[in-house]
Amino acid sequence: MRGLDDGEVGDGRTGDRAGGGVGTGAGARGGVPRGAGTKAAGVTAMAGLAALGLFVASCSTGGTGSRDEGAARAEATAAAAPTPPASSDADAAKAAQRVDPIALLKGDPKLGARVKADLKPCVADAYPVDSSYGNLTDGSAPDVVVNVMTCGDAVGIGTYVYRKRSGGSTDSGTATADGYENVFMAEDAAVYGTIDRGDLIVTKQVYAEDDPVAYPSGEDVITYRWSGNRFTQHDWVHNDYSRAVGEGDGTAEQPEPVPEPSASG
Repeated sequence: MRGLDDGEVGDGRTGDRAGGGVGTGAGARGGVPRGAGTKAAGVTAMAGLAALGLFVASCSTGGTGSRDEGAARAEATAAAAPTPPASSDADAAKAAQRVDPIALLKGDPKLGARVKADLKPCVADAYPVDSSYGNLTDGSAPDVVVNVMTCGDAVGIGTYVYRKRSGGSTDSGTATADGYENVFMAEDAAVYGTIDRGDLIVTKQVYAEDDPVAYPSGEDVITYRWSGNRFTQHDWVHNDYSRAVGEGDGTAEQPEPVPEPSASG
């Protein structure tokens, strides 16, 4: 191999001298000097190594370049965001004291004589009484809405709101009747009270003279809000019901036609 290289160099030198220009022998294949080919290969190798380094660097960041940086900043911001505190209203609801609605009613001097007379168990010790808890008066404890109904058809005959008095007495964790005061009452036929986002909603069914209990002619929906130390009316809506409801399926029997007398008769 060494002799071959020496011969190629010698031939190239002879050609250069003879022709007075660039040799075309074995020392200059294809018109490109041997040294130039070696340098070009080195540059190509270095460029390949540089590209490989850039590829490895991009892989180490997840392969998405600036997108990875943006996602990382968003995650860091989300992680640094403070956790919102728990709702105080939710905590108050969990810790709400349950009361005996029957004790509240029986110990209420404002209760009407008719409601007191009808306040009897329907079966065993089960009274026709519903109770709801919520924040109506911004008091120290949840307010209590109590509805009294009839046993037979569950028609409301009275709705009451009881508010916890500050410093009210308690017994074994349950507020007694002495700890609450009556701040609202509506004693009427077919009346019912509910709590809706801090408002007291009282619904009264409206009956015409010949309406059955199950089918009233309409209803009044009255919204009350706590103002100062009492409830005031905030809104009123009246709804009229269809008279067709409860009047059958609309397929009343048609009278049979009366036969006409014959001509001979």
